[in-house]
Amino acid sequence: MATTATPQDLPDSAIANLFTPQDTALLLVDHQPQMIFGARSADPQSLVNNVTALAKMAKVFNLPTVLTSIAADTFSGPLIPEITRVFPDIEVIDRSHINAWQDGAFRAAVEATGRRRLIIAGLWTEVCLAFPALSATEAGYEVFAVIDSSAGSSTAAHDAAIIRMTQKGVVPVSTASVLSELQRDWARVETYDAVNAIVRDHMGAWGQGVNYVSAGFVKK
Repeated sequence: MATTATPQDLPDSAIANLFTPQDTALLLVDHQPQMIFGARSADPQSLVNNVTALAKMAKVFNLPTVLTSIAADTFSGPLIPEITRVFPDIEVIDRSHINAWQDGAFRAAVEATGRRRLIIAGLWTEVCLAFPALSATEAGYEVFAVIDSSAGSSTAAHDAAIIRMTQKGVVPVSTASVLSELQRDWARVETYDAVNAIVRDHMGAWGQGVNYVSAGFVKK
């Protein structure tokens, strides 16, 4: 009797439309107090929670990371400590250019990562996220904008910026989808525990589900 061969699993490299830890860098743009004060399209605590989770993901998966602020000493304040505590050894590039891509030090740091796929989050969506995302796309990078780790000065401004970016090829993603795309396989034991720690601490209902299972309420 003939037997049917079991299909082989596909490696990450066989699926070109999804990014991997090996081909992607993270850019965090202007998550500073003044920008958070003016953000109106998202709850401030949810915003801080999500970008903190995003930073921790980059650390777990060893993504090259670029941090930048605007007018930190004269107006906006320093990058929030929830981010800088994750990356104590990364220098924050402070700028005067509204579009981070126009700043030579920022652009050089992005180029130095050697990655052609960029995950970007920023405040506000319509300015400090959209401008570098559009500029990087124009420069030939593939850009993924993390919309729930970003926020606009209004819901209308946030939504309009997403439409503008997608029209030029920027791909909108969420914090949870980035985490899943980087992990990709729950059998990947080298990052499993660290990823579940991020889920427990930052992913709301998903995190509570992990706590529920860990407490032994789901019988094996």
